Amino acid sequence: MAKALSTSLTDVKSQLTTEKTSFHVLLELFADRGTAFLLFLVALPAALPVPAVGICVIIAPPLLFLTFQQMLGRKIIWLPNKVKHKEFASSSLISVMDKAIPMTEKIEVLMHPRLSFLTTHQATVIIGALGFIMSLSVLLPLPLTNTVPSMGIAIMAMGVLMRDGLAVIAGALIGMAWVLLLVVTFYFFGTESVDIIKDFIKSFL
Repeated sequence: MAKALSTSLTDVKSQLTTEKTSFHVLLELFADRGTAFLLFLVALPAALPVPAVGICVIIAPPLLFLTFQQMLGRKIIWLPNKVKHKEFASSSLISVMDKAIPMTEKIEVLMHPRLSFLTTHQATVIIGALGFIMSLSVLLPLPLTNTVPSMGIAIMAMGVLMRDGLAVIAGALIGMAWVLLLVVTFYFFGTESVDIIKDFIKSFL
């Protein structure tokens, strides 16, 4: 049975005993689940429905980079040496984990291993392709264009981490439905679609 993500986060947090941490260290701590974990960690800040000016500029490049490699079927994520060994404050990562753990504990209650064939390496190629498309949406400077697809990517990553194929499907449907909405709206309404999307979002707030 796959270890709960919140448990993995807690375990990794307890091992962050040094002042600085690098992506290389994180990948080693999460072993074969490193790619899915990094996707979850990168997508998480934008997946939360809170104001974050310029967040798309920050998270879109790493999301595109990670999902593209996942789409290519890489078992071990490749990072440029400068990025791989770049160090950042462990306290900042611990702070993110402290916020993520309670949220994941609530979500993972609904998750358990099922349809596990959708979380295998072969399936992650398709997951990566869907995630890459969602990541392209994150680049758009529109309300919720980063929140919804990032949420889809985060849920798919959780599904892979917890071997829950149904969660993978749910994340894919959430993210791709939003992308499809954007494509259809832009196709039929052109530049006016920006105002239409904003009004559509406001109607639910």
